[in-house]
Amino acid sequence: MTALAENTGQTLVDGMGRTIVNLRISVTDRCNFRCTYCMPADNVEFMPREKLLSFEEITRVARIGAGMGIKRLRLTGGEPLMRKDLPTLIGMLTKLDGIEDVAMTTNAFFLKEHAKTLKEAGLKRLNISLDALDPEKFRDVNRRDCLQEVLEGMRVSAEVGFKSIKVNAVAMKNFSETEILRLIEMGRSEGFEIRFIEFMPLDSDRNWERDKVLFGHEILDLIRKKHDLVPVENSLEIGPASEYDFADGKGRVGIITAVSNPFCDHCNRIRMTANGKLRTCLFSADETDLKELIRGNASDEDIVKAIKDAVLIKEPGHKINLDDFEQPQRAMHAIGG
Repeated sequence: MTALAENTGQTLVDGMGRTIVNLRISVTDRCNFRCTYCMPADNVEFMPREKLLSFEEITRVARIGAGMGIKRLRLTGGEPLMRKDLPTLIGMLTKLDGIEDVAMTTNAFFLKEHAKTLKEAGLKRLNISLDALDPEKFRDVNRRDCLQEVLEGMRVSAEVGFKSIKVNAVAMKNFSETEILRLIEMGRSEGFEIRFIEFMPLDSDRNWERDKVLFGHEILDLIRKKHDLVPVENSLEIGPASEYDFADGKGRVGIITAVSNPFCDHCNRIRMTANGKLRTCLFSADETDLKELIRGNASDEDIVKAIKDAVLIKEPGHKINLDDFEQPQRAMHAIGG
């Protein structure tokens, strides 16, 4: 990695020489689930609605970002579909010059109702959070009893024409071991890419411990008991997952080793919370308040400068494996998944 680099022209480059092309946009911190690794079971304090960025404000930031080299957007939450009229925002974002792809991460509960309108609005890809196919385990981790509604939402999404549907499963020790192959077989059968994510310290209950993480090599060992895998070359240069094709040609699996072998050297993303705070890392201690600039009548040039300044000092990597690591004050639902 190089020393400090300057942002020039249509390229947004951080101080480590990494080119930023992805912007993750949280549209709400509200969710109809209460996943153990993300939110408390009850007494959740949500952001007041007037504190959330409007669709016009979100689109302005995305437009400015596109002019700086941002090419791909992902809508997150909370649960994005808790935000009313979300297809309207998607339509606004897909019309922006320079934006090549708009995707969304969702728990799939509302997809049966909304998948068709999302597709028609221009949404290209879906990532679906699903940690277990066993109904009891699903209920334990999500604190909701609605597995069939989630599976139905996934089925409808495929039927209306979504070609890229990935399933994100958080991998937790003494929980996920029995679910790994179940999810794999579903993915191979239905055409979904399954991605396992090592459990990260972003839970609001702050119960994370390293001993609770099911590590990437352990996940691979479980899969290889039944399937031969072929590594996909340079997959980390594209996204956060180390990807593997099944040797028989039926599907692909991804492993996101956020704890044991972080992908920070290849990180090409920044994120914005639902109330307009720019974060250069999921585990950032610092935020840049874009909402304050926008509502303070700042010019586009002012916002460009704020983004450049933040990106220039983007963290080399998170510190989960270091003694001075501090868990973010915001839980996952308040940052944006």
